[in-house]
Formats: sequence, structure tokens, C-alpha cells
Amino acid sequence: MKKIAIFAKVHDPRCQGVAEELVHWLEARGLVPLVESHLARHLRHDAGIPSEDIPANADMVVVLGGDGTLISAARLIGEREIPILGVNLGSLGFLTEITLDELYPVLDSCLAGNYQVSERMMLKATVLRDGVEVMNHRVLNDVVINKGALARIVDLETMVNDYYLTTFKADGLIICSPTGSTGYSLAAAGPIIHPALECLVVTPICPHTLTNRPIVVNADAAITVTLKSAHEDVFLTLDGQVGMELKGGDVITVRRAAHRTRLIMSRSKDYFEVLRTKLKWGER
Repeated sequence: MKKIAIFAKVHDPRCQGVAEELVHWLEARGLVPLVESHLARHLRHDAGIPSEDIPANADMVVVLGGDGTLISAARLIGEREIPILGVNLGSLGFLTEITLDELYPVLDSCLAGNYQVSERMMLKATVLRDGVEVMNHRVLNDVVINKGALARIVDLETMVNDYYLTTFKADGLIICSPTGSTGYSLAAAGPIIHPALECLVVTPICPHTLTNRPIVVNADAAITVTLKSAHEDVFLTLDGQVGMELKGGDVITVRRAAHRTRLIMSRSKDYFEVLRTKLKWGER
């Protein structure tokens, strides 16, 4: 590993300070820091690199911040499957589990080729409108169809492969990966799925029919949702970060993506420790 890309929560002064130190640390070891251009402007560096150029040039990515910053980087890296080291500078994250104290020891191990990777299944989401594809994105966490604050309940005809599941009458629908199961889906009473498993989770949001419950299906399944309602203010959101407004008749398809996100793991803690800590299990 020679070229190390750096992403950070750019408006966080602490992240900026750590990024500055990291650049000097890498340069002192003869390595090439690739500072994402938005971050470079905050650090007053002249040698920033556009985010879209990083996947073709980096051997590894360091993300400073929280889970949101890491998820954004994971979507960008996509097909390259470059290992990502997520360093948490706030409250403990599900994905950014490396602490600041661990950063440089873990980096030393990574550069020596001694690191452990968790491979995370990603999703591919497409939207067809009148038979024409109007959106195509990779997703790490979840695909969410949600009504606006004043919109009525929406009708979402849902198929698993070629089999009719049901038409959810609900505030919306979440389709998530195992990694995303501890996000919005969990808040909507969805199950916690270990990230090493391969599956898709379909979780209705406030369904009108109380017997509608989350369902877990095979990772090779294609989930197709048709927006049967023609109401305004229905939105599609990907990883809680990007999205679009939907129209009646739009068809959303979610399936497993061809590529994975590779997260460098901490050797000092395991997934269940992160789960207990984040969800405060055992506390009164």
C-alpha cells in the first residue's frame, strides 16, 4: 500500500486536525496521501484530489468521522473494493469502530499487510419510470421509500423475484442489507442481522395492517416495489444521503450488488461488543 486516500467529516475541526496529522505521518514514511478535495480546501492544501478520481488511484482509504462519512465513501469506491479503515471521532459507530488511539498502530499493521477485513454485501437500486431507467445507485445500508409529512399512506406493491409478496399500505418501506439492519430498519422494528450473513431485509414503516411484519429473504432475490399511489411527496432515499422524488407507477428494484465493501476491523473489539455498547444492552 503506497497511496492512502483520506476522507473526513470536513466541517468537524477535530477531524480536520487529525487529517492534518495523518498527512504528515504518511509523508514521513514515504507514502502518498490522497486528500479528498473538499477536505483539502479546509486544510488549505493545494494537492487535493476530486473524490471521483480516488477509486482509480488509492490502495487504501482512511475515513475520519462517523458511520455517515464512511457510508458515503463506500458508495464512491464501489467496484474497486479498496479496504476502508473507519476511525470514529464521535460516539461509537457500528462501522467506524477504530478509535483514535488505535489509528496509527492499526495503520502500521495494515501497511505491513497484517489486517483483518469484514466484507459487507452491498445493494444495487434502480428506478424505472415509464419503462426508462432514471436512477441507478450502489448502496451499503438501505433503500427507503417514504412519504412526506403531509402525504397519505402509500400503496407499495412488492414482489420477491416473480412472486407477489403483498401490497403494503404504510408510511413507507425499507429494504436493507445486513449492515443496514442496525439503522432505520431497526428503528422500524426490523431484525438485527449479523453482517457476515447474506440476505435482504424488507421492513414496512408504520404499516396500516398490523399483521405486516419484516421479512428476510435470500441475498439472490430481486425485490421489486411498484408505487401504486399517485400522491405527491413520496421519496426514495439511499443510505439516508441521496435520493429522488417518486411518481405514481415508478418501479424500484433492489438486489445484491456485484461488489462488496471491505472494512478493516479492530482487533480489540468484536461485533457483539460493538452491538452491546451501541445499543446499551445490559444497562438499566
